[in-house]
Amino acid sequence: MKDYNFAEGEVLLFDKPLEWTSFDVVKKVRNTVRVKKVGHAGTLDPLATGLLILCTGKKTKSIEGYQAQEKEYTGELVLGETRPSIDMETEVDATFEVSHITEEMIHATTEKFTGLVSQVPPMHSAIKVDGQRMYKVARKGKEVEIKPRDITISEFEITNIDFPRVEFRVVCSKGTYIRSLVRDFGKALDSGAYMSKLVRTRIGEFKLEDAWELPKFVETIKEQQQEKVEQ
Repeated sequence: MKDYNFAEGEVLLFDKPLEWTSFDVVKKVRNTVRVKKVGHAGTLDPLATGLLILCTGKKTKSIEGYQAQEKEYTGELVLGETRPSIDMETEVDATFEVSHITEEMIHATTEKFTGLVSQVPPMHSAIKVDGQRMYKVARKGKEVEIKPRDITISEFEITNIDFPRVEFRVVCSKGTYIRSLVRDFGKALDSGAYMSKLVRTRIGEFKLEDAWELPKFVETIKEQQQEKVEQ
């Protein structure tokens, strides 16, 4: 079992639990390892799961470098309906025609979103406009203009179609919002879409399969702490 030095600095990989915020994970790890300096390298929405990198101690200086790395996601979208948050957080607010959509169209439309893409982040996001978090503004029922940003999608692959559910895999640059991609994908098919599932599987060379399950990590560290007390 590795003997961690959290104050000196560690890079930790976690599979973020469903419905936890990224900061919830930071707070849990901070309380477990008993080190104040803990931060994460890239937010995951509460309804997304998957790879979350945490840095402790002196390794927190590396956070920006990890945030800038390429990311890979797998997920599922549902065609024919939209939700204000573009995910399962909010209820369906509109329905759209889907009878014209073929599997060939779905596969072909991915090409429109590969390469350099101009994308508007979702209103329900942690992005700040004029000092305000947009998700807080959105929950008050207000709309604010968010400027588009250029992002790069190097791979956008449809992995399964069980209509109206479509599974996909995306490899993209920093700053990409998969919910925005899903929203725009639905519009490109002359319909609507929302995201029903999202898993971050990779950040740079770091992979989800090498990540800790949070309860197991907490249990392991507490065991180590107890062993040191007893020595």
